[in-house]
Formats: sequence, structure tokens, C-alpha cells
Amino acid sequence: MSATPPRTADTGDDHGQAATPTVAGTRATAAEDRPRTALDYAGYLARGFVMGSADVVPGVSGGTMALILGIYERLIVAIRELGRPTFWRALLKGRLRAAARTADLAFLISVLAGILLAVFSLARALEWALRDEPVLVWSFFFGLILASIVVVSRRLERWTVTLFLVAAAGTAGSYFLVGAVPVETPETWWFVFISGAVAICAMILPGISGAFILVLLGKYEFMLAAANDRDIAVLAVFVAGALVGVVTFAQLLGWLFRRYHDLTVALLIGLMAGSLRKIWPWKAETAGGDAAETAGNALPPWTVDGAFNLEILWAFLLALAGLGLVLALDRLARRRAVHEEATPGAAPRATP
Repeated sequence: MSATPPRTADTGDDHGQAATPTVAGTRATAAEDRPRTALDYAGYLARGFVMGSADVVPGVSGGTMALILGIYERLIVAIRELGRPTFWRALLKGRLRAAARTADLAFLISVLAGILLAVFSLARALEWALRDEPVLVWSFFFGLILASIVVVSRRLERWTVTLFLVAAAGTAGSYFLVGAVPVETPETWWFVFISGAVAICAMILPGISGAFILVLLGKYEFMLAAANDRDIAVLAVFVAGALVGVVTFAQLLGWLFRRYHDLTVALLIGLMAGSLRKIWPWKAETAGGDAAETAGNALPPWTVDGAFNLEILWAFLLALAGLGLVLALDRLARRRAVHEEATPGAAPRATP
């Protein structure tokens, strides 16, 4: 039976009074939560940096980090407000301060600045690692994704035959889909725009990695290079897509979770399981040798120059490290959630 998350609602009027987001009928006071000092904003910037560090790595969820850092509920409520009439009415009528209060823009900008700082700081190191040590990097990512499947599956209280069938269909569909996706996807503006719109939806969900979505779309390394080269045109199109994704796709995703929670989670689990085909570290080029064609998976050679292939050992250890990292982060997030629910007077947690 699908879980029914608490709803969010708006209060406030259309005469300069900021709407105050509520969760499950509990007033989320803007005055209490809004930072008042530069130190508060610096704290949100630091949290954003940690989220960005997670978002840039496929398999590590920025949403999970937001849960651990205690800003997930506020982040989700603020993002939802961006797509609601109250915010847009205030913005279009020139009441900028009211619009900023409605969507908690000061908080959002602080977190976003931290995320961007992390992305630009780490992109160069990741681009180098993917170029010089691809097997080891993808082994680590494989462990991250494998653990993410376990983490997301914990959202289901009970598996039913229907959920198994949905997950199996998602696995099969994803397996064949990622096999059909060419190694090189279009670098045109419209595909970069779509990549940004889809990736942002995953970035705000605990357990789902936006960078992983970019891997599936064949745009992960492309966007890393754009960040390193400060390619403003590509980055602007990607950000524009992300903004549209927040206002539209993310709202739809939230609706699916509220109305069909278990079915949506089962489908996500299947999609992630099937997409492990894309993350497998060892690849073999197709017979044609055309870079635009799909590269197949291969098993590594057990020996190199008559000795055991140590790359296999390092790949296995890195996969275990990725697995352990995600499970440890999830454990911290769940412990924090239990602590918050046990706190007297705490509002119910918002869910996407």
C-alpha cells in the first residue's frame, strides 16, 4: 500500500505579506528559520558545498547530504514555492522582497552558491581521474550506485508482487536502454537543456544521484569539461534546463511520490539496477571501432605479464569503499531523521 506523505500548503496574502510554507498543517515560521547574521549564511554556504561535493560524484546523493545536514525539509519547501502562483504573482507585480521571502531565496542562493563552488573546485580532479584511471573511478562509482539501490529500497515498507513486477520491468527497460544509448550523445543546446532539467530532479531526491543521470545521458564528462573550461554558453543552457526542471519536472515527480509512492520507488530501483550495465568498469570497443557506437562490457584479464592483475584487486576495494560510503551516509541520515521525529514539537518531515 502506498505511503501518503504529508502535504504542503501556503499561507499569506497578495499584498506584500510573504506566504509561509507549511508542512502537514504545521506553520513553518519564516522568522524563526530565516538566518539573521552573516555566520548563518556562511553555514548554508558550507552545507551547499558539501551537497555539491556529493552531487558531482555519480551515486552519492546531494539530497541525502541535505538530510544529514538538516536542511532537506527547508530546501524542498523552498523549491516547491518557486513553482507556485504565490511566488510568481509577487515577482510579476514587482514585489521582489515579498517574492524572496515566499521562496526563501536568501537561503536558496546561499546553498546554490556552495554547490557551484564545490562543482568548480572538484570538476578538474574528476576529469583527470576519468581520463587517466577510468577503471578505478568507475569501480568506485559502481559501488556507489549499488549501495544507492539498497538505500532507495528502504523506502518501501513491504514488497508486493506488483512492486516486484514494476521493478523487474524497470530493470529490463533500463538495461536495454543504456545499451542502446550511444557513447557519444548530442552536444546540441537542446540535449544539454534536457540533461539539466532531468538531472536536477534526481539531485533533490535522497538516494538518487543527479550526476548518475548525467552518466546515463552521456553528458557527465562533457559537463565536467564545460565546468573546467568555464564554457559559459554550455553552463548557461544547462542551468536554464535545471531551472525549468525545478519548476516543472520536480513538481511532477513530487506528485508521483505523493500519489504513487511505492510504485514510483519500485520503478526507480529497477531503473538503477538495470543501469549498472552502463557503470561496469571494463569496456570493450565494438568490432567497428566507431566511438559513436555502443561499447560492450568485458571481463578484465586475470593476469598481466604472467602475474595477477592488481587492477582487479584495487577495483574491488574501491567498489567496497563506494558501497560503504553510501551506506554510512544513509545511516547518518536515518539517525538524524529519527532524532528529529523524537524532538518535541518537531514538524513532520517533508517528502518530495
